[in-house]
Amino acid sequence: MPDEWNVQRRATYLAKKIRRLRLHRRQLVTASKGHKRARLTAAKREAVLARTSARCHICGGKVDGKWQADHVLAHAQGGGTEVENFLPAHELCNNYRWHYLPEEFQLALKIGVWAKGQVEKQTFLGNEIARRFVTHERQREARRK
Repeated sequence: MPDEWNVQRRATYLAKKIRRLRLHRRQLVTASKGHKRARLTAAKREAVLARTSARCHICGGKVDGKWQADHVLAHAQGGGTEVENFLPAHELCNNYRWHYLPEEFQLALKIGVWAKGQVEKQTFLGNEIARRFVTHERQREARRK
């Protein structure tokens, strides 16, 4: 039983850590609201796109058509508007990355990769994750229409 207690304690710690990181991110975003953001000129956008040979810096896929200039150091964390502080990203990739702090984003990736494995193996938990994810995606897509 002591091992199970330790796992539960670590799981509780992880949940608290994720909530603490989210609160910190929200505070940074709130503090940065109202600061003017300069729009990138067409020439600067082309320079940003050239930095990765027209590839999304998040997923690595080819960027064609609509894309976003993603801050390397987020605006909410004091990032500026110089070309060196931007990388190209697909709109979907950038929206999922959002304002996450690096540690928060790494946790999301780790949990997501683990959850993907559960779905792939069709474990009981994986099937539940898949079912809920499909429901979530349907709702998200319906809101966008």
